[in-house]
Amino acid sequence: MNQTFLEVMDIIVKISLTIILSGIIGAERYLRHKGAGLRTHILIGVGSALLVLTSYYVSDIHSYVRQNDPTRIIAAIVTGVGFLCAGTIIRSGDNAVVGLTTAASMWVVSCIGMAVGAGYYTAALIVTFIVFWVLYGLRPIEKKIETLFPDHQDK
Repeated sequence: MNQTFLEVMDIIVKISLTIILSGIIGAERYLRHKGAGLRTHILIGVGSALLVLTSYYVSDIHSYVRQNDPTRIIAAIVTGVGFLCAGTIIRSGDNAVVGLTTAASMWVVSCIGMAVGAGYYTAALIVTFIVFWVLYGLRPIEKKIETLFPDHQDK
């Protein structure tokens, strides 16, 4: 099936926007020297966007099938990314668990990629900036809380 110029441009815009938004979150993780950084976050976001685009494409070309459900592929993204996220969580020492925030950022980047792939740009932009604020902007508040309550440090 031939795609029109506008369809190709739509794909380019969606993938490019996904790279930018995923990259914002991935850059923060990279600058904090986390295992899953810029490239990992971009790949997760782009893969999620591609799967959403693919699910819509498959749904369109097989629209004659009565039980055609594009959300099945989208639901599989959550499962696959959950597996990746689980791999970033490590138990260290007696009670210390590391990697939860990075796993959460990977999961939300997949959600951002899905939103962009579906054309829900406003939500993707708002969530990207909220996540960046949570990762970067709340850090000083956490440090202040740690000084106020030194016996309760969440690492």
